Amino acid sequence: MKLKELIKRILISIFIMLLFYISISIFDPLHSENNKSLDFKKNPEIQKIKPKKPVKIKLKRTSTGKYSWDLTGDDVEEIVKIDKRLRKLLNTE
Repeated sequence: MKLKELIKRILISIFIMLLFYISISIFDPLHSENNKSLDFKKNPEIQKIKPKKPVKIKLKRTSTGKYSWDLTGDDVEEIVKIDKRLRKLLNTE
């Protein structure tokens, strides 16, 4: 009785593995014939665009409770905008 159950489980496992393999081979997009016609090209305009570096803020608090900060970054307009926002939020003038 145990031998029959063991053989049955082995056959079921093999059947499941075969179904899995067949389903992968049928639906695998890397091996489809449609991908042979795809042509990848690099667009030089996209390569020239550099991501913006964020403005770095070093916030300092004095012993009297007042705040000061150092802002560093590449975009001057962004630094000025952040400085105005910090002055507004921290109520310093």
